[in-house]
Formats: sequence, C-alpha cells, structure tokens
Amino acid sequence: MKVILNDYIEHLGERGESVEVKPGYANNYLLPKGLAYHDTPGNRRQFEQEQNKWEEMDLERRSAGEKLASDLDGTKLAFERRAGEKDVLFGSVSIADIHHELQERGFDLDRKRILLEHPIKELGAYDVEVNIHRDISVTLPVRVVRPGEDPDAIAPEFVAEGRLEVADEDVSADAKILPEATVEETRDEPEPEATTESTEKPTVSEEPSGAEEGPETATTAE
Repeated sequence: MKVILNDYIEHLGERGESVEVKPGYANNYLLPKGLAYHDTPGNRRQFEQEQNKWEEMDLERRSAGEKLASDLDGTKLAFERRAGEKDVLFGSVSIADIHHELQERGFDLDRKRILLEHPIKELGAYDVEVNIHRDISVTLPVRVVRPGEDPDAIAPEFVAEGRLEVADEDVSADAKILPEATVEETRDEPEPEATTESTEKPTVSEEPSGAEEGPETATTAE
C-alpha cells in the first residue's frame, strides 16, 4: 500500500515522502495515528495545506525534546537482578523496566523512543539510546548488578543516583594498603642474605694464614 507520511518515521522516511508499506502496518498503525495518508491527489492537497501547521507543531516538539535531553543528561540507571555463575540473569532487563524507571524519576516519554534491540540477560554495563526526536538522542548508562552490589564495581566512573556514598574512600584506602604490604615483603627478603655472609666470614679469615706460609717457604729456599 502506498501512503504519504505525515511525520518522520524512523527507518521509513521524512514527512511528505510517498512510501510503500504493508497494508496491515498502514491500517493498524500509521493511518489511525495520523502518521500517514493514503497517497491520493486529494490527500496530497490536504497535506500541502497542513504544512505550515505541521512545521509549528514540529518546532514545539523539538523544543520539548531539547529540554528533555538536557534533563536526561547525566542520568544513570542501575538494576539489581539475581544471576547464575556465568552472570546470566534469572530474568531480564527490558524496555518496559527502563521506561518504568524513567517514569519513576519524572521523565515522560514514549517507550518506543527507547532503543534496545533485545532485553538485557547478563550482568554488566550497557549503553541504551533514547531517540527523543529525529535529530535528538541521548545515551543512558545502564548497569545490571547482583543484589547488594555497587554499580561502580562494573564501571568505576559510574555511580547510580541515590547511591553517591559508594565507597570511593574504601577504594583509595585499599590502594594505600597494598604498597605498604609490598614494602614489608621486600624488607623481609634481605635477612637470609645477612645470615649467609656471617657464616662465610670464618672461611675468609683462614686465607691470610695460608698467605703468610708462602713467603716463609720462599725464604728457606734461599
């Protein structure tokens, strides 16, 4: 079925383009939501008449999208999930989970704007893209950890909101302890060498007595 797009549709085209789509996609999604018209001369004239109105609406949406992108900047999400020995989750983290978490924090956006090809099924660090507007997108750091673990255990630069007390001090304290332990080990190593030298000293002291006997023998020969 041939339709005229009434809005930008990702992977399909810009507003005003005439594209071929499956009838089910057009009848069940594009046409009911006003995202496209049947490609007819009458609809083409209607499209052109609505162009100015659409441009104003698009400008408003762009402004709202820029504000949302600014608010989302710096937002980090952390999810706790049980997992097996190979870090495979007993469950998953889906678009619905991410959308729900963003709503809990006061961000109002369509879940279809969250681009996640497959649900997350393993512990780890992920970057999830949110396509706010056709020209505006934000990348959200998402960390999936076991219950009770800190997200920055996976990525040191990541600290989840509400958990800013994550043990940066503990990490620095460990860094200080390690060099001290190393110094103690290096100090213990020279001790056996000192003992070995003391046992060899009697052997060295016997050599001069042999050296004195040499000259005496030489005198007797004369």
